[in-house]
Amino acid sequence: MIPIQLHDIPQSIIDEVGTVSKLDFPRQGHTSDVGILANEQGRFVLKRTKGEQYSSWLAQEIRVLHSLQKTSLPVPSVYRFVEDKENNQSWALLKFFEGETLRQALVREKNSDKKHEMIFNFGAILSAIHDTPCPEEMRGESPWLDDMLLRAEYNLSHYYVDGTAELWESLNRNKPQTITNTLIHGDFTIDNVLVRNGNITGIIDWSGGALGDPRYDVSLAIRPKPNAIETESEIEVFFEGYGRGRISESEYKYFEEGLYAFF
Repeated sequence: MIPIQLHDIPQSIIDEVGTVSKLDFPRQGHTSDVGILANEQGRFVLKRTKGEQYSSWLAQEIRVLHSLQKTSLPVPSVYRFVEDKENNQSWALLKFFEGETLRQALVREKNSDKKHEMIFNFGAILSAIHDTPCPEEMRGESPWLDDMLLRAEYNLSHYYVDGTAELWESLNRNKPQTITNTLIHGDFTIDNVLVRNGNITGIIDWSGGALGDPRYDVSLAIRPKPNAIETESEIEVFFEGYGRGRISESEYKYFEEGLYAFF
């Protein structure tokens, strides 16, 4: 089934790109339909979300991307954003980055040295994110973890999530020691980093971007992925690239096995 038909695309997006000669569909997540528009000008990424939850995430991503345009991070430019409230969906036209996801590259790569180089670069670009001053408009009014726990409680009540009421109570009672917050991506996985010839070309899916706890990004980055990042040596290479020291096992469990279960 084709997720997006040409006749579905809002006219304002068609006006932006002109005649569409090709529409392809890459491997994608579950929160949006993603297409690659092509014409004589080049290629563009088209995202469509349906429903209140996913459309609010896309709107938040657009706000974050606008805030990050003045940084040196390889983030997509936003060409057009359309909220179609009548049909309860939203659309975004974004810059296209050459390359494939880091997951695809790692799974395909059989040379361990080349895999290690990509994983090292993965850690290094996360360090660059955490080094980047957080734009003022991305700073929340309340502490990031408190806000995330409130959102987790809301998601538990209103949507299907992997987390439970018992897990939420435990997270709320057993918060990790506070550390200095930084700019974070909020969903820093090997599916949201694009590479070409082993080099990182782009970082996508920024709806979770905020002034937040960098251990959350690290925890999602190092969780085991079959044929990609799964050995201790690969995790060690990630931290060599990251250059900020390792997180503890309890910190990893709190964020990856705990908080992330509600998102």
